[in-house]
Amino acid sequence: MADLATLFGAAFLAATLLPFPSEAVLFAYVALHPDRAALAVAVATVGNTAGGMATYLVGRLIPQKQLDPRAMVLLRRWGAPATLLGFLPVVGEAICVAAGWLRVHWLAALLFTAAGRLARYLAVVWGTLLAG
Repeated sequence: MADLATLFGAAFLAATLLPFPSEAVLFAYVALHPDRAALAVAVATVGNTAGGMATYLVGRLIPQKQLDPRAMVLLRRWGAPATLLGFLPVVGEAICVAAGWLRVHWLAALLFTAAGRLARYLAVVWGTLLAG
């Protein structure tokens, strides 16, 4: 259970402005417990989505913050579906902050954010299981 809490924490931190290698933690967990791969993906996805939504909340609470212009263009053009890319390094956090700042509907942002993060973690686990 402590391993899953560590995985959740790593995934949460990775989705905030703090750099953290959640994929490495997920890889290690699945390598040790391949029978729990689905549970690991679920825990990592929930943790990473929660971290992304915390970053979204920062954007809502601090509207005067200077934002990455690429994220602003992306969000203004595509709206909530752009948060699907929130898992990307560096620009992903800016996308989540910009979504909050632009007042993208929170539920739409949550759903697209979760979908993007789930896809990433499924790819990591799929690669882990193929390698093992």
